[in-house]
Amino acid sequence: MTILYIILGLIVLAAVGVKLALMKLGLEEVVLQEESPWEKVSQDEESLILQKKLTFVNKGPQCATFMDAFVRSGLPYEQYDGIEVIAKAEREGYPREDEYFEAVLIQKAGANGDKLSIYVKVCLLPRKNLTLRGALSHMVDLPIDFIWQETGRRPWHYNKIRLTATAAELAKMADVTLIQD
Repeated sequence: MTILYIILGLIVLAAVGVKLALMKLGLEEVVLQEESPWEKVSQDEESLILQKKLTFVNKGPQCATFMDAFVRSGLPYEQYDGIEVIAKAEREGYPREDEYFEAVLIQKAGANGDKLSIYVKVCLLPRKNLTLRGALSHMVDLPIDFIWQETGRRPWHYNKIRLTATAAELAKMADVTLIQD
């Protein structure tokens, strides 16, 4: 019976030691460092494409993995049905034709590669036989959710931020006069 207590005591002591060592090593800490203003990428008679650059930095002492990122428009047709919104996340320097986001490492604080820049790209298309200029002249504020999945030493989890392209910003980018309804 004494041997059993000694073995259990050693197991508990080892578990506590490992836990303390891992606590001392720290965790990843990915934070949004910088958010640029919305900018127009292109515009023609049928579409307006805009983007916003988000820069994330890992302030923690451990490497983090940005596993997935996607963009979701929060503009329901009940609020405004004159514009269709198509959005995606794209890593700076790695353009893609599809909406897939490839996982990427963000190194620990102070290491080369401890930053990650992602573009939130949004394409606005007119609906209901409207022209782009006509649709944007009645536009409302455009809420955009940027959602990402990350992991490191802590289990994977999702984070989300809300971005907004105001109707005034959109009208200015498209050189349209905003009409208040």
